[in-house]
Amino acid sequence: MYIIGITGGTGAGKSTAVKALQMLGAKALDCDLIYHELLSDNADMISEIAAHFKDVAPNGEIDRRKLSEIVWSDADSLQELNKITHKYVEDEIDRRVAAFKDQGVKLVAIDAIALVESGQNKKCNVVIGVVAPQESRVLRIMERDGLTRENALMRINAQKPESFFRDNCDYILENDHTKAEFEDRCIGYFRELLSVEGE
Repeated sequence: MYIIGITGGTGAGKSTAVKALQMLGAKALDCDLIYHELLSDNADMISEIAAHFKDVAPNGEIDRRKLSEIVWSDADSLQELNKITHKYVEDEIDRRVAAFKDQGVKLVAIDAIALVESGQNKKCNVVIGVVAPQESRVLRIMERDGLTRENALMRINAQKPESFFRDNCDYILENDHTKAEFEDRCIGYFRELLSVEGE
């Protein structure tokens, strides 16, 4: 099994890169999606979050909007949330990767903003960072999530800077294209990468 880690800040274009890998036959694991699934059905994680962030689970269920408002407005709070959730997400990733291996899957993509910080990068054969101009990211986040420019910038500023991904990834994909152009570029890039890595 060959595992490709895809990371980068919000709005950079990770989902497009992962879609390109899926078109080449990869099974994808989206850590953000897994986190949201666990936020609904993992009692231990819910309990730990509720104990740390007061008033976010008044009825035993996480108020996602309230939690988001807290962590996206304060980088330290986001870091604390990540400390709690990474171990639960990692366990679930391990379970799903093992299941893929049993099924004979040969190529897996792990999509995670905090791939490096969480230690998930150590499971990957190669780690690719996706970066994009800040203004492009702001516009994508505004359109995707229905946020104001101020809130989009707040999310970007709460995460690692572009230099972090350049310093901690094996390769960097620059996303200064339209979505369709970037997808085509990713497909070509991954075809070449996989042919070289397979030699």
